[in-house]
Amino acid sequence: MKKVLTGLLCLAMLGCAKQPEPEKTVDVLLIGAGIMSASLGTYLHELEPDWTIDIYERLDQVAAESSNPWNNAGTGHSAYCELNYTPETADGGIDISKAVAINESFEISKQFWAYQVERNVLSNPKSFINGVPHMSFVWGDDNIAFLKKRHAALQHSSLFRGMEYSEDHEQISKWVPLVMEGRPAEQKVAATRMAIGTDVNFGEITRQLIGSLTRSDKVSLNLKHEVRDIKRNDDGTWTVVVADLGDNEAVTSVKARFVFIGAGGGALKLLQKSGIPEAEGYAGFPVGGQFLMTRNPEVVAQHQAKLYGKASVGSPPMSVPHLDTRVIDGQKVLLFGPFATFSTKFLKNGSLLDMFGALTTDNIGPMTNAGLDNIPLSTYLMGQLMLSQADRMHELREYFPDARDEDWELLTAGQRVQVIKKDAEKGGILQFGTEVVSSADGSIAALLGASPGASTAAPIMLTVLEKTFKDKIQTPEWQARLKEIIPSYGRKLNNDLELTNQVRAWSSERLQLEHVPVLPEVAAQ
Repeated sequence: MKKVLTGLLCLAMLGCAKQPEPEKTVDVLLIGAGIMSASLGTYLHELEPDWTIDIYERLDQVAAESSNPWNNAGTGHSAYCELNYTPETADGGIDISKAVAINESFEISKQFWAYQVERNVLSNPKSFINGVPHMSFVWGDDNIAFLKKRHAALQHSSLFRGMEYSEDHEQISKWVPLVMEGRPAEQKVAATRMAIGTDVNFGEITRQLIGSLTRSDKVSLNLKHEVRDIKRNDDGTWTVVVADLGDNEAVTSVKARFVFIGAGGGALKLLQKSGIPEAEGYAGFPVGGQFLMTRNPEVVAQHQAKLYGKASVGSPPMSVPHLDTRVIDGQKVLLFGPFATFSTKFLKNGSLLDMFGALTTDNIGPMTNAGLDNIPLSTYLMGQLMLSQADRMHELREYFPDARDEDWELLTAGQRVQVIKKDAEKGGILQFGTEVVSSADGSIAALLGASPGASTAAPIMLTVLEKTFKDKIQTPEWQARLKEIIPSYGRKLNNDLELTNQVRAWSSERLQLEHVPVLPEVAAQ
């Protein structure tokens, strides 16, 4: 009787039902048509042009979730302005290691995009990347002291030399007049400015990369196709079950030699379906965001910067306030936020059952422990959910004192799923950032997590290649090709003044960005 009941239960679930025979075999199957799959697909197509690649996306267009420009801040995270990347140490110093790593990563992304421009895979750089200075702005004695120490510490890295620092109202007014107009003359403030910061439209990059891929008969893009199941075959390949949402959910299956799950917030549930032991213990905590946005050209003209502040004491890193210049489809707008929202959805176009559907006997413990260890985050989220429009405008006026209510509207951005994983000491930890999870044999990989995310897609996908194609990546052919795509591949820019200037000049020329070389005499100071 027990076997009968088990059989009936299995038949009721797609994961246990008899799978349709694979209709075809492909070398690479990418789940999700966002910046991650687009970047990995581009790498693999350039490294192995004869490999077949299938891309499956459940929505009716590419880059419609986290990669969509209205669903992220488009900062081009390079750690010039994000204060949470340079924490203060117990002895009062500044730890710049994370900032250096993130800046190195963004320089790889710029090289990757520049190479694609050179090959005409990407066109019209102004459509997806524009120079926008990155600034940090603080007030109050303690915050000013922190910013000054941070600036001094970052000068030890060649990547950050050239960053300006000022406490002078007049100078800061020249940089960002909108922020200083209406501000009390007696208020102490400080700011840093890096002229070579950028604003990036990751949606446009994604559309162009996938558009180029699909011009090859080796690559197939399948929109409105939802991956329902992933099963390992005896020969180490994978059978991926797909429903065609545009054809009465007709179910087919594809056999793939390698699978990448780049489905943003949906990656965790699909990774769990694979059954690989490396996925055990991972859980996800979804957090959404909203921004105030203005299109008023008179207001927008007064602010040419991505200006980041300091998060309130006890607030999580995701709460860092910033007033951003955005360039989306040729139009300049300003965004201010984020204001956190909460939903049990893992995707903006997801289901309220997403969070519960990802709970397993392996991850409920780590998730519970992480929750108990992050009570301040829960308190912060509850406070954010109770904010009124007047409250949001009050926060905006700390950065833009003369802001008028009628100029600003509320914009709902995308969902982010923060990684929760097992921890030997705490049982479970909430991790901010991204993580690549792959099988021991390298036949399947997934990307979990969020920021800095899209900004570091190119180096993250290099990590995927290193984890999943260990033999291939060591071959002379792949090594030579990767050094064409990423001129600095295998080398560090930090404190290599000549290489930093050489690489930045190369990528900036192709991306039509301002290049400000670091001079030897400046570096010696």
